[in-house]
Amino acid sequence: MYQLLQQRLSLIAASDCESALSSSKIGLEKESLRVSPEGGISHTPFPEAWGSALTNPQITTDFSEALAELVTPPCGSIGEVVQSLDDIQNFVYRNLDNEILWATSMPCVVAGETDIPLALYGSSNAAKMKTVYRRGLGLRYGRAMQVIAGVHFNYSFSDEFWQRYQQLLNNGDSYQDFVSEQYMGVVRNLLRYGWLVPYLFGASPSVCKSFLNGQPTMLQDFNSNTYYEPYATSLRLGNIGYQNNKEDLAGIKACYDSLDGYIESMLCAINTPYPGYEEIGVKANGEYLQLNTNILQIENEYYSSVRPKQILQGNEKPSTALKKRGVQYVELRSLDVNAFDPHGINSEQLYFLEVFMLFCLLNESPPLSQNEISAIDENLLLVAHKGREPGLELRRLDERRDEEMISLKAWATELCNRMKPVAGLLDSANYCENYFSSVKSQIASVFDPDLTPSARMLESMREHDEGFFHFAQRMSKHQYQYYKNHALPEEKREFFEEMARKSITRQQELEVQDDMSFDEYLQNYFNEE
Repeated sequence: MYQLLQQRLSLIAASDCESALSSSKIGLEKESLRVSPEGGISHTPFPEAWGSALTNPQITTDFSEALAELVTPPCGSIGEVVQSLDDIQNFVYRNLDNEILWATSMPCVVAGETDIPLALYGSSNAAKMKTVYRRGLGLRYGRAMQVIAGVHFNYSFSDEFWQRYQQLLNNGDSYQDFVSEQYMGVVRNLLRYGWLVPYLFGASPSVCKSFLNGQPTMLQDFNSNTYYEPYATSLRLGNIGYQNNKEDLAGIKACYDSLDGYIESMLCAINTPYPGYEEIGVKANGEYLQLNTNILQIENEYYSSVRPKQILQGNEKPSTALKKRGVQYVELRSLDVNAFDPHGINSEQLYFLEVFMLFCLLNESPPLSQNEISAIDENLLLVAHKGREPGLELRRLDERRDEEMISLKAWATELCNRMKPVAGLLDSANYCENYFSSVKSQIASVFDPDLTPSARMLESMREHDEGFFHFAQRMSKHQYQYYKNHALPEEKREFFEEMARKSITRQQELEVQDDMSFDEYLQNYFNEE
């Protein structure tokens, strides 16, 4: 199963390809709810000091006006990307008015759907489209589901690496086709082995009872205000989290066998009507309820733990960008916010994730059969709800593509051991020992599940005799204090203030430049090839 991995590791180690591994780019997107010190969702507008949520590239919102999204630029090292996130979050904290950022993925007390305000972006057509899309998400899946926060890990190998790697493999395809094909192989393996991420880094084993709003559940009582599962790792990724179950019912599933197949499956979903959404309708009393009545309003609605991505140019659909310019980077979306770190993620996690990315590139990545897709979905759900359960078994395909059952512990140990030489390669390329050390730390968590963030979170709740809300509130206040005592250099403060000013100017320009109705704007967007 790992013969190809060994061959490619040997080829890279014996070539000038290894040094190019040090020039990969890493980016982070971290979501955090703005809440009052008492723990209620904020109803105040996007802080003016942050600039424009529509056009500020580093400080914006996700679904709700209260759900901040902090975006680093692509960075050349893990130290640089952590520092970048630290700076952004520091500036954000210094411009909050009697509010804090919620330190966990699962939200604070949710007082019904109407308690969650939609994100607003101004009066331009682009702004209206973003708000209408979110209104549609709320009607389709419920607003509470949309304020679950996460951390997205964006990763790209450098052009220099791809050029050398293509020569190493004696591949004769066009450069763009080669790179896209390799990235799609990474995506397939990230899906195959993706259950490892919530096992190691899941940090949402419990949830406030208000989140379910009285709906029946199989979750257990932790105390009077908290549901949990004893061996859960990431309920965010479980069956109470954001899922595209309606897409599954309609027979739409993303195809990852090739970039063309992926684009075609996304286009099918955004062009295929769904009866349940037709019942909602597009407009009511002249106001847009959703962008359309199709299975997906736009491609971003399709929830997946990993996405192939291309940087958008102007008012471009993601599928159009991929079709024109191929895959630029991979976005891993299955990371919970780590409440034990003020950044929401730490360097050790990031070193391991970079090893994981390279492992997924170098390892064999055959097409996904329907049986394997079923196993991937089942494994992820099982690990989300029961990942730390002793003796838990997962489904996998062996070398002959026959299905077998294997214990999570055995499979995770096997994968981490196979990552050791990959980590060694990255250590050599970056003149450090951090990558190998990170893999060793995760092996320790495989053998002792109590070391995982999900187990530590439940243990902390028991130790302090508190439910989820009070744990999350305590950690949120702790992080607030961290940033209150953590200086932001003057030049960085000035940088973010200037970025905020420019973003407001840019939003105003867009509003003045609009020369068509919103109906026409949407029609042009969806008709673009």
